Amino acid sequence: MLRVLGQSQKMCDGVTRRNVLEAGGAGLLGLNLPRLLQAEAQQTPTKARAKSVIFLFLFGGPSQLETFDMKPDAPSKIRGPFQPIDSRTSGLRISEHLGRTAQVSDKFCVVKTMTHSYNDHSGAGHYIQTGHRWHVPIGGGFAATSKDWPSMGSVIEYLSQHQTGGLSKPLPSYVCLPNWLGALQEKGQYRRPGQYGGWLGSGFDPLTTDIQKRSLADNPYWRDCSDEELHYEIQGLVKHQQLTLDRLNRRNSLLVQYDQQLRSVAERRAIKGHDQFKQRAMALVTSNRARQAFDIRREDPRLRDRYGRHLYGQSCLMARRLVEAGVRFVTVHYDCVDGYSWDSHRSSQHLEKHLIPTFDQALSALLIDLDDRGLLDETLVVAVGEMGRTPQANGKWGRGHWSTLFPAVLAGAGVRGGTIYGETDRDAGYPVEKPVSPEDLASTIYDALGIDSTLRLPDRQGRPVDIVSGGRPLSEIFS
Repeated sequence: MLRVLGQSQKMCDGVTRRNVLEAGGAGLLGLNLPRLLQAEAQQTPTKARAKSVIFLFLFGGPSQLETFDMKPDAPSKIRGPFQPIDSRTSGLRISEHLGRTAQVSDKFCVVKTMTHSYNDHSGAGHYIQTGHRWHVPIGGGFAATSKDWPSMGSVIEYLSQHQTGGLSKPLPSYVCLPNWLGALQEKGQYRRPGQYGGWLGSGFDPLTTDIQKRSLADNPYWRDCSDEELHYEIQGLVKHQQLTLDRLNRRNSLLVQYDQQLRSVAERRAIKGHDQFKQRAMALVTSNRARQAFDIRREDPRLRDRYGRHLYGQSCLMARRLVEAGVRFVTVHYDCVDGYSWDSHRSSQHLEKHLIPTFDQALSALLIDLDDRGLLDETLVVAVGEMGRTPQANGKWGRGHWSTLFPAVLAGAGVRGGTIYGETDRDAGYPVEKPVSPEDLASTIYDALGIDSTLRLPDRQGRPVDIVSGGRPLSEIFS
């Protein structure tokens, strides 16, 4: 609990500044945020289907043959161990382990024909989240770099910050939950590319929460978590259990000293960016709205049970809370904590016992919850991995990397539910009708938000660069 020393001062809404700071507590206080890079203002078109996007990123590559593109008539070495069940979508052969999702398939469209040629997790993840191929060769690395393309969320953050009052909003426009991608992976913490501001600058990185696991072998994404674990504290902000306003003032005085030194060596333009981002940080620190949005305990326990008390379900619920509070782009990562997970080389056991059931529970609950609150019409939900799996399995039904075919699920914001887009071959190996590239997906998301996908933003040298090159919005999937 944050303990504030000194005199109480009333704010305009009648709440004392001390109360707000105390309530914000350990997870919302601190100024150690990335600097804002100065750039030219951009304006977005006003015509939009969606106000917000919830981007459910299933990192590792879910199998199309075990989820949304089952082939029960294929040869035994291909069709997989699971059985298809009926859904509310004509012709959709959906996995028996997606029973709850099958009952709400009238709310979403399955795009069967996502395809690209980047058969590498980091590169493919960058491609899916940005709409651009990664500059690092396949197999050339794992970590994000400052040369990467900005994520779609970072583009939204950039546009938001350059609107009038954008830096003083109580919440950012781009948030990643429950951690940065790669934070909990067993083989070491990777800063996977695709989720950051890249060449736009670190000032447009997402606000990322920070939830730890119990041990190296622990996977909180698919086990029940306590409320003590589910403190969605903000990565990079002070997390001490006891932090006084006096200590904050001392931190701020150190920042002032740092600023004075910085001003002696830096250009005026860079300083202005630093001051702007510090202003944004303080808006977040003192925001009652931010504190409430990140407090998952405010939700009805019965609704939390419906999402699932596992980390993935609670993070999907948190995503709904954030778009309801005004965040425009929320990414929820389902990471490969154990080194494989969705990257199911070894077998299908984790798919059957953990991964698909938790995804099924969370996705179905999210769509119903958004609909019940009147938010589905204005929120685009996208669920996708960075690749699929090989049609031919090994002896334990594990499958290798396969980027030439994988599904995506899109719902809300006028998406025609109960539909299928594209068709695949008999082995779920290649698209035979209506292939969809990452550029097409990015264009579709931007278009739904009312952003022209031909928009150009200045790079670090001030040169105009397309936010997407060569993609086209999938207008056919919208009503």
